[in-house]
Amino acid sequence: MNKRAFTLIELLVVIAIIVILSAILFPVFASARESGRKATCANNLHQIGIAFDLYLDDYESVYPARVNDPFLFAGRNWMILIQNYLPGGKFTYTPKGYANSVEAMHNDVLLCPSDFISLKSYTKTSYAYSASFYFSKDQINSLASANAGSTCSTLSVTFGGLQSLVPIPQRNAGLEQPANKGLVTEWFSNHMKITGFCGLYTWEGAANYLFADQHISYLRRRQITPAIDGFPDINLTKDGIRGSDFR
Repeated sequence: MNKRAFTLIELLVVIAIIVILSAILFPVFASARESGRKATCANNLHQIGIAFDLYLDDYESVYPARVNDPFLFAGRNWMILIQNYLPGGKFTYTPKGYANSVEAMHNDVLLCPSDFISLKSYTKTSYAYSASFYFSKDQINSLASANAGSTCSTLSVTFGGLQSLVPIPQRNAGLEQPANKGLVTEWFSNHMKITGFCGLYTWEGAANYLFADQHISYLRRRQITPAIDGFPDINLTKDGIRGSDFR
């Protein structure tokens, strides 16, 4: 029997076809994987939304707040207040503004698998709880002039302004547009990679948003209404809890 081997040209053609197919299919696989991660992050927000609802039921419709803790959004300390209502695991860390370490729970629910920045910092928490729910409308609006002209590199104005205020817990009865007021969002643009780490202080990128009526939407930052600092920042929504974050 005559056995015919592949010629060098035939081998090169096969290799070229494999390379072309790989170039076509790898982005498809990467996109499918990211779509799955985005869905996981949205499901995390769903669990967080349920936790907020349970908290409101137990605390007479008052949103989570600690009177002496202005770091709820910047230090991600808000998760301590709702952790008993969430499923998941545990880890230990020292929250910003706390003297001692605490056992925090559920970082698997609070960490988006596409968020590689928060994995190494920010207490392994990917989500930001809007300051509009624990500062009054007047407190939020009072920071407008201080934040005029702010940029990503001058965020100390925003943080400093909020940290100088005493939190005032808000009731959900104060919501005028619950379907348009952001409650919790991904801090970074995890599923649409951009240059830099400005979080909510850039018009680039996109994120999953949990709104006060409990629906979740994946939105580009440019779909969000400018806050009093000129950014798509659900912390400083004009008129606070009574305002709207969706254009």
